[in-house]
Amino acid sequence: MKRILVLSTALTLLATACAERDAGSLGPIGGGNPSPTGTPSVVEPSPPASPSPSPQPSDDTMTYEVWFAYGAGPSLFVTERTEPFAPAIGGAALNALFAGPSELERAAGVSSAIPQGTRLLGLTIEGGRATADLSAEYESGGGSASMLMRLAQLTYTLTQFDTVEEVLFTLEGQPVGEFFSGEGIVIEDPMTRRDFADHLAPIVVHGPVVGQRVTSPITVSGSANVFEATVSISVLDADGNEIARTFTTATCGTGCRGDYSETVEYQVDRTQPGTVRVYESSAEDGEPINVVEIPVTLVA
Repeated sequence: MKRILVLSTALTLLATACAERDAGSLGPIGGGNPSPTGTPSVVEPSPPASPSPSPQPSDDTMTYEVWFAYGAGPSLFVTERTEPFAPAIGGAALNALFAGPSELERAAGVSSAIPQGTRLLGLTIEGGRATADLSAEYESGGGSASMLMRLAQLTYTLTQFDTVEEVLFTLEGQPVGEFFSGEGIVIEDPMTRRDFADHLAPIVVHGPVVGQRVTSPITVSGSANVFEATVSISVLDADGNEIARTFTTATCGTGCRGDYSETVEYQVDRTQPGTVRVYESSAEDGEPINVVEIPVTLVA
């Protein structure tokens, strides 16, 4: 039985066997233990996180993923936030998600399907399941595609942590049996990344992130499902000139998703804006397809 049923045949979810699961523990997530009364404890939401990319993490900071949307499709897009360390990192990640992309990210084509004004009212994590209590704004506006994307964003953002395998949510403290009933989307079971595998683009870039200051060589990494697992990478300078090009092979491809990572050397005579372009070369004519462009600062 599928975890999420879409009653519109045009929006049937394709749960693939190679769903991306690049999870990691970025610190403790509050709310994992039951309270003395047997009722799971609730993590109070932390203050909204700044939507701007931050410096590299230190012992006093924490870095976590935030999953937005990218392109005309759109598809899931991952970026990072770094802020002062706090125990409730799960709440911080959701607050950053609800704050939306930064101006620089929006200029790069990053968006969000989550309605403005959505707030985290509480977060419980217990037995591998995260339950987020969200404000009523979360269900407002948008068609079925938008609604599925906001569910995907929520699920991917929370399941980045080792302690979270599946996600449920409530609205204003009320259980959600049928979500967006007018659009025919029914939540039957907790959501996992597998439920939204088809929302991943052929190429996902985990690093570098939008706005990052990079030095040569740049480490470019992510996941891909492309022809013969071949991922191409270029670095462009401030004038759009290609100053470096290489390729790498993902651990799986042509029908399955694999991880990739490659270092790319470049030379510039001054620190300047630049772009890391990750793409697939068309098997028909060699032209770039499935292009993802990450604006960065190239350090000389």
